[in-house]
Amino acid sequence: MKLKPIGENQTELDLANGMRVFFSYETPVAAFDAKTGRAFRTTAKWSRTTTRHINKWIGQNPAISDMAQSWFDSLIVS
Repeated sequence: MKLKPIGENQTELDLANGMRVFFSYETPVAAFDAKTGRAFRTTAKWSRTTTRHINKWIGQNPAISDMAQSWFDSLIVS
């Protein structure tokens, strides 16, 4: 596991399984699976700032899936 600050109130966590989890403030809200090239974002409604953080982090990735917030929470609890 590797934790990397990438901006103000933005952090990325690299997991051993090839997943990268993006945190806005202290909440996991997006992820990227390096094995499949797919990006995931939360369906939970957060602030405008968090939405902007997610969109910037995901970028122009065409393979984006919306997932429940509980899915992101489960990524980091093991």
